[in-house]
Amino acid sequence: MNELPETDYLRVPSDRIGALIGTKGETKHLIENATNTHLDIDSDDCTVAIYPGENMEDPLGVWKANHIVKAIARGFNPHVALKLNKDDTYLEIIKLPLYVGKSKKAMARYKGRIIGKDGKTREIIVDMAEVDMAIYGKTVSLIGELDNVMVAKEAVEMILNGSRHKSVYAFLENKKNERKMKEFKEVVGIEKDEIEFRDDLDD
Repeated sequence: MNELPETDYLRVPSDRIGALIGTKGETKHLIENATNTHLDIDSDDCTVAIYPGENMEDPLGVWKANHIVKAIARGFNPHVALKLNKDDTYLEIIKLPLYVGKSKKAMARYKGRIIGKDGKTREIIVDMAEVDMAIYGKTVSLIGELDNVMVAKEAVEMILNGSRHKSVYAFLENKKNERKMKEFKEVVGIEKDEIEFRDDLDD
């Protein structure tokens, strides 16, 4: 007989508790219904306990609820966080101090570089890698399919390691082209590198 998943506990920043609960508990109920779990949210201690629901069919229900709560805690809109209920969607949390140290000035500077002027850099990463991104506190978080999340993470790490924006954009462009080529090959049933594009054909 399979045992129900154990209860999970996590802490949430005090200024994200409201987003987690939602108006009249709407967000809390959405998460519970989507994952078949029960959330016990303590607003005073800023803690969340996640219990498996009685009729839970998905053995990953508690795990998924944990990641949805984490995503909201890291600044994501709840409706974006709920994408994590899909089996092929992942959350990656990049901890900035591991790359830039604990200096608040350095943290602010690098967050600014990731966002870019008028949000341009962030927008390009999100668009090119096809992910969602949240920048909150000391973290940059990503939601999407695993391959896409890894591409976006590498782009963010390039910025944190001092790469120029131009180099990051070129990297993202290459990865996007690779992804589109892979998708095209899958559609037409080509497994190997058998495609050659030519521009010397007669009109």
